[in-house]
Amino acid sequence: MTGNGSAMTNAIVLDSWSVIAYLQNEATGAKVGNWIADVIETGGDVLMSVVNIGEVWYIFAREQSIKNADAVIADLQKIGVQFISADWALTKIAAAFKARGGLSYADAFAAALAKQRQCELITGDLEFRVVAADVKIRWA
Repeated sequence: MTGNGSAMTNAIVLDSWSVIAYLQNEATGAKVGNWIADVIETGGDVLMSVVNIGEVWYIFAREQSIKNADAVIADLQKIGVQFISADWALTKIAAAFKARGGLSYADAFAAALAKQRQCELITGDLEFRVVAADVKIRWA
């Protein structure tokens, strides 16, 4: 898959909030897990920016251990989550979202990836309301 911004009909982007809810078996995490399974079963792509992957990793490393953080990332790869590098095109979209205000820099990368790939962003983080006009959001 290239980072050329072409439309993807069967793809989703996960933010840190949705992944943490899923991994910690929170109530909304079951919905997230079902959406991930549905996309993978139909041959679609489940995407995450490496910036958001880093956020998930540091949260688990801080709250549990580096070993557990590494295991969480390995588990995401095993279920088929694709880690998308932050090139300049993606970073510029994220920086533009961040420049508007109201969104953390890491969250701006999740929104930017969804915008670039023209697919839904899965989240329950209300901070994303500031980009709802630019990004299709599926609220968990």
